[in-house]
Amino acid sequence: MADFFRDTTNPIQALSSSQLSDLLHRFETSRDGLSLSQVIDRRQRFGRNELSKQAKPHWFYRFLLTFKEPLILLLVVSSTISFLIGQIADAVGIFLAVLIVNIVGFLQESSSEKSLEALKNLTAPKCHVVRNGVLKEISAEDLVIGDLVAVRVGDRVPADIRVIESIQLQVNEAILTGESKSLYKTETPIDHNCISLIDRENIAHMGSVVVAGRGRGIVYAIGDQTELGKISLMIQQMEERRTPLQDKMDQIGKQISIVAFIIVGVIFLLGVLQKKPIFRMFTIAVSLAVAAIPEGLPIVVTVTLALGVARMARKNAICRKLPAVEALGSTTVICSDKTGTLTRNEMIVQEIVLAGDPRGIKIRYSDCEEDGVDGRFSGVDYDTNYDLQGLLRASVLCNNAQLTFERESEMGEIVGDPTEGALLRLARLAGTHQVRGLYPRLKEEPFSTDTKMMSVCCDMGNGKTEWFAKGAPERLLARCSHALIDGRAVPLTNSKRSDFLESSQGLGQASMRVLALAGGDNPDSLIWYGLVAMSDPAKAGVKESIGKVAQSKVRVIMITGDSHETAVSVARDLGLFYHREALDSAGSGRAIVEALSGVEVSSLSKEQLADVADRVVVYYRVTPENKRDIVMALQSRGHVVAMTGDGVNDAPALKAADIGIAMGSGTDVAKEASEMVLLDDNFSTIVAAIEEGKSIFNNIQSFLRFQLTTSLATLMIVTGATLFALPLPFNPIQILWINIIMDGPPAQSLGMEPLHPEVMKKPPRSLSDPMFSKEILLTIVVSAITMFFGTLLTFYSELADTSHINDGTEMEGMQSKRAVTMAFTTLVLFQLFNAVNCRFEDRTAISVQFFQNRFFLLAIGGSLIMQLAAIYVSWFQYLFDTVSLSFFDLLFATFVASSVFVLDELRKIFRTKFGLSFSLSRHRQVLPL
Repeated sequence: MADFFRDTTNPIQALSSSQLSDLLHRFETSRDGLSLSQVIDRRQRFGRNELSKQAKPHWFYRFLLTFKEPLILLLVVSSTISFLIGQIADAVGIFLAVLIVNIVGFLQESSSEKSLEALKNLTAPKCHVVRNGVLKEISAEDLVIGDLVAVRVGDRVPADIRVIESIQLQVNEAILTGESKSLYKTETPIDHNCISLIDRENIAHMGSVVVAGRGRGIVYAIGDQTELGKISLMIQQMEERRTPLQDKMDQIGKQISIVAFIIVGVIFLLGVLQKKPIFRMFTIAVSLAVAAIPEGLPIVVTVTLALGVARMARKNAICRKLPAVEALGSTTVICSDKTGTLTRNEMIVQEIVLAGDPRGIKIRYSDCEEDGVDGRFSGVDYDTNYDLQGLLRASVLCNNAQLTFERESEMGEIVGDPTEGALLRLARLAGTHQVRGLYPRLKEEPFSTDTKMMSVCCDMGNGKTEWFAKGAPERLLARCSHALIDGRAVPLTNSKRSDFLESSQGLGQASMRVLALAGGDNPDSLIWYGLVAMSDPAKAGVKESIGKVAQSKVRVIMITGDSHETAVSVARDLGLFYHREALDSAGSGRAIVEALSGVEVSSLSKEQLADVADRVVVYYRVTPENKRDIVMALQSRGHVVAMTGDGVNDAPALKAADIGIAMGSGTDVAKEASEMVLLDDNFSTIVAAIEEGKSIFNNIQSFLRFQLTTSLATLMIVTGATLFALPLPFNPIQILWINIIMDGPPAQSLGMEPLHPEVMKKPPRSLSDPMFSKEILLTIVVSAITMFFGTLLTFYSELADTSHINDGTEMEGMQSKRAVTMAFTTLVLFQLFNAVNCRFEDRTAISVQFFQNRFFLLAIGGSLIMQLAAIYVSWFQYLFDTVSLSFFDLLFATFVASSVFVLDELRKIFRTKFGLSFSLSRHRQVLPL
């Protein structure tokens, strides 16, 4: 379009304000359309009317990319080294674990990038165009700039067009604006600012749907230059953001690997300096390295996330990417679209003000899906109230919408204008929604932007006709001479007129859409029936959910394309201002900004927007670019942002957010740009998802705590034995068995711990916070030291005990199989007791329902059985190089190993009873306002 408006600084404004003659001149066209030669020339200059598509790599290449994670690469190296030194079983086991994890993740996310294909479905495959004076049907992709397009009811607008002819043209642009209200389009030049899409009264955009009337327009933008195309390009240019959990896993993998290899290198060098067999020390070192590297971590993370995804699916939330379900646990800000997310995305009549009853009649609707329609008119008896009957009759007869029903108890699906549909649903409460069949329509004067009203003439029977009208109160009131009061037409006085207008203004200030209804024999001297006020109400349970989220120190910000008055009113009704003030009461005292417009957002620099972003409660009249910029500004302030939405206009922000949440009834574009889809469109489901995310992180943290404790203890034991010149307490196969327990069922069952109801009371985690608090890190070290001393002292005492030398036990120098077996069994029991510790960070084992995680109990029981087999079954004794132990030996090993459990239980008791802890962990502190 810029080629045709080179002399202007604001092409859209110039386009909207231009007269028809100027438009035809600029686009070098006429009412007969373009010539064939012009079409060919412009197609060569501007290309085809199609959205560009980004090439995708082959699926196998994308699968190989799943191996690039640092922890995965480390495990591959570990598997390779194990294979080279002859530990085939260990090598194969590690590699299979890595392969399974990557396959599961790849299959889970294989359909994650379909946004552009979904966008293509929103473009019109065919359209009508005038060329050389002939109206013809062509493929929408063949349109060029300057083409003269004709649209009618049911058509999808094929490109961005400037309307030059409008016959009651009404367009639904919800996919771009997010607002369900259809917009009237006019050919009249517009002089006011047209930055917001809703304000472009003489422009229709690609992908929008014509719901009424017909019209013609000049194509001024095609393909990627359209508003829909700009969204497509924004989605393509955005990089995939990593979740906090993914960053933490990378960090942990690197840290563990560095520490483990340093310690293993020291052990190997000490062994060589003590002139122990080099190959044996190398084998021991590699075994320890394999044991220290948490190869079970990717499996546990994947299984834990998959279980969380399955649980969320049962709660009507589909997670398209595994890490998404955990990411919500870190969320500090939820940016929510208003229409369709916080509100029902349908107009509902809330109040009626009859001519003779200025108090107003509140309308109540039941839950139609379960109980059917059982509305009440504030106690008014419909059968005896002739004023109400007249108003409802007018609302049905002066109406072009229809209701369709799958069940008789439903309120019905609206076919046509949502505002007119709301009037039909109102009439259905009294059973009068079908009276149009009784009074045939003889004439109609459709709504226009000039008159701002609609009127119809109906045959009332017996040769009598009557007019019914609805429209803007001030316009309709000028056509009325009487008012219907107590069933009689009473002459209108100036005082009454002022009262009616005052009532209309009061309802409008409450952010409701107000219509007036009237009827009578003469269309120029009507009888005023009253006012109906309607709005898009909040969804059930949303207000309570926002309160629950606020308890968890998560902020909710509304982002909408609606007006300032409507947005602020809805925000106030939902308690957004109240909860924000409560959250920020301990802040730095910087003032909260009630609302910010899209125009104001566009005028701010990135730094300025970042400075004000989290102080704003409501953003209104925003564009898709504004939504994306708001999300990125919040992220620059250190927030983890969740974005909810349902329209194409929400897709860039959904993609930019740390976690995008689309509504199940929303567009495919929004769903494909998001990580999570709410099948029930219920904001309350987000609360369950946040709970699940926090629970998943806690479970992964428990697993890591267990692994780190065991790894550290094992390394300390072998290091201590080497430093004190003692025989090595374990052989390689025993270390492998310890590693299996560390990474196997007992460890992985920690990832299956059920949700604790108190989890929502904890604030979100900070991105800068480590995986473990100082208290838990100290607990890990203390537990490892306890396991180190307990195992090594048991081993040393058995070596010093010569009472068993003559009982048939074979000796190899000073190393006793019995001592090795006791140390081996003690460390395994230490692990199992420590697994019980790791289930809960701050709750004792006896203070909870110990049997609530049956997988954990089965894993502990199975590990005990396998350990007993390792020391009592002859074949396993040969494999593990162990001997049988007496009952008192097992009792002694159990007594020693239980010390780690007792110590941690005492820590939890002191923490709970007296508020004492090694080092108080800190929760997230959101940047001060």
